[in-house]
Formats: sequence, C-alpha cells, structure tokens
Amino acid sequence: MAEMQTLRAEARANLGKGPAYQTRQKGLIPGIVYGGKDAPQPVQVDERNFFKLYQSGHLLSTLLMLEVDGKKTRVIPRAVQLDPVSDRPVHIDFMRLAEGARIALNIPVHFRGQEVSPGIKKGGVLNIVRHEVELYCPVDNIPNFIEGDLSTLDIGDSLHISAFTLPEGVKPVIQTRDFTVATLAPPTTYTEETPTAAAAVPGAAEGEAAAAEPAAGAKGGDKK
Repeated sequence: MAEMQTLRAEARANLGKGPAYQTRQKGLIPGIVYGGKDAPQPVQVDERNFFKLYQSGHLLSTLLMLEVDGKKTRVIPRAVQLDPVSDRPVHIDFMRLAEGARIALNIPVHFRGQEVSPGIKKGGVLNIVRHEVELYCPVDNIPNFIEGDLSTLDIGDSLHISAFTLPEGVKPVIQTRDFTVATLAPPTTYTEETPTAAAAVPGAAEGEAAAAEPAAGAKGGDKK
C-alpha cells in the first residue's frame, strides 16, 4: 500500500451551476465530501494538485487525507465527472472512511514470471480475462495492485483468483466461485492460401487460351 497523500481543499459556500462554473474559472474543481456521521460538505480543490493524482491511473483506489480549512479527514475518491469535450475533471465525490471500515474497490492486476513461463516460451499468448478484480479491502490496507505468477503456466493453463496471494484482510467480492483472471492461449498461426492448379502450372493458362481459338483455315467456316 502506498503512503497516504494529503490533498488540501477549501469549504465551498455557494452551490449550483453558476457558482460551480465560477469555481472552475478560478482553477478550482468543485466537489462533495459525504459518508460517515457528518453531513455532506461541499468543497473545492486546486485543479493542478488534483490532476497529478488523477494521472496516476488508480485514483479511485487511492486513500487520501483531505485537509479542509485545517481539519483533516480520511477519504477516498468515489467518482470523477469529466468534461465531455476536454476530459478535464469538473466535479469530484469524496467518501469519508472511518477507522476499521471496509470498502469494495476494483484493484489492478499485474503479472510476473513471463520470461520463464513454459507456455510463453512455446509462443503462447497471455489472455487477460480481468484487468481489475473487485476486492473487499480494509481502509488501512488497500493494495495498489495484486500480482499473478505465470512462471509455471503452460499453454492451455488458467490462472484463477485462488492463485493470488492477497494482503491481510483483503477478499474477493465474488466468493461463490474460483473465477479465472488470465489464461495462456495457443499461438496464433497464419496459413497462406494455396494457388490454384492452373496458376501453379506454367503455360497452363496459355494452353487453354490457344485451345479456345479456332484452328487455322477454319475461320469463317468452309466455303463452296
């Protein structure tokens, strides 16, 4: 689990589309903090600071310490609304996390052992069924990713969730089956079409054309 980062924010008094637009014009992103025993709190964060977190690629599984006007609250981003044209974040939902709480998150899947995998050495292709796995995680132990070992996999083998070593307290949301995360498929092959028999025999086409022409002297038929 990565070290918790601090994100500074300010309380936002004016609500609605107009004030939200004015907030964005100042280089700030409007948001809301909800959950727990406290009432929802509108906030605004610096766009440049938030964009650095957004570019990490795993924002929605990143635990943050949100500092609002000097008061710190542990949160996790739960939704980011994007501008449909520019793809810039225009609104953020933060959820408060109480100590000891658990949360369901989509955690990225990584792999190791490709260089020694018997199947990959034979030309097998790694088919990733799930790039992310939904896991129940304690808020104090959220993994950045889970890692699968391919070092013993041969062509036709599968890697199931039971083969992953999960951090303490972390469990799959799906408990009813040992679902597949990745498979090692046979190599793909390309078969070139076989040329036709006529094209394969030199002069065959010319011979057929000559046979189709009338014999010399037969042109126009016999004349009396």
